[in-house]
Amino acid sequence: MKIAIHQNEHSFSIRWIGYCIKQNIPYKIVNCYESDIIEQLSDCSFLMWHFHHLDYRDAIFAKQLVFAIEQKGIKVFPDFHTCWHFDDKVGQKYLLESIGAPMVKSYVFYSKEDALKWVNSTSFPKVFKLRGGAGASNVSLINNKNSAGKIIKKAFGKGFSQYNGWGSFNNKIRLYKINKATRLDLIKSFIRIFFPANFARMHGREKGYAYFQDYIPNNNFDIRIIAIGSNFFGIKRMVRENDFRASGSGRVIYNKNEIDIRCVEIAKDVSEKLMTQSIAFDFIFDKENNPLIIEISYGFSYAVYDQCNGFWDKDLNWNEVPFNPQEWMVNTLIQSK
Repeated sequence: MKIAIHQNEHSFSIRWIGYCIKQNIPYKIVNCYESDIIEQLSDCSFLMWHFHHLDYRDAIFAKQLVFAIEQKGIKVFPDFHTCWHFDDKVGQKYLLESIGAPMVKSYVFYSKEDALKWVNSTSFPKVFKLRGGAGASNVSLINNKNSAGKIIKKAFGKGFSQYNGWGSFNNKIRLYKINKATRLDLIKSFIRIFFPANFARMHGREKGYAYFQDYIPNNNFDIRIIAIGSNFFGIKRMVRENDFRASGSGRVIYNKNEIDIRCVEIAKDVSEKLMTQSIAFDFIFDKENNPLIIEISYGFSYAVYDQCNGFWDKDLNWNEVPFNPQEWMVNTLIQSK
């Protein structure tokens, strides 16, 4: 039994490797970007690769490679059940609807005519999103038909860059004001306005569809619940100042008493139905105070959760002990063999 790990300093892999060393678990470093990756795995039973939504190479082939390796009989983290819908809000819409999960009502259109017809029959505001992006980077509030019409015409015209330079810079300014970003972060973000990262230049523009969600007012926070195997942990994220978005706000509350247990119950039910190894749920609440899923993701920014002081187990009992979710990922994978 040997675990192949694709190493990247800004990923879960650093903790995976540390855990393997600590527990004397055999492992080897592989490179999923090399053409002979299948051959590299010839002596391995497992592959762990924390691929990222902002690497254009990952967007091209990561899910395809995961599926191919599973056909070889090698267990993978994330496996196909866990990752096929990663960074794809349109795919998530269909998936969550198919199992009847409680979710914010979503709409997708593949022609300008259908989208504009819907605009004339719906109410506003609505939330417009691109399929990909994290930290609410490609999310905007559409307040009226006129604004919706303009954004639809752009969606079926020149489209959208995956990277919003000015939006990212303004967000860095906000984070700097609350001591969540440095001056160097500001400088780098400003430069990116004029010299976009590889992902934005190589990925191409998003076009050919329009995706909206209902806007649910009076939510000044969201709840993020992460399910790994049969364990669950979470945080409460306050919305940004003068904004409706909580993701990427940097304003986090770790007190478990601030987390509605119904969100954990839904996370347990949905993760079991979807057979995922790791899945993060973002919840907001409707006018009757019912929790609804906004979107899901297999990955997350792990440093944010180091301050969590406990987790819920498979029976939803609270365990107030330190934990390392990346170690859970290794154990979950090994136990699946």
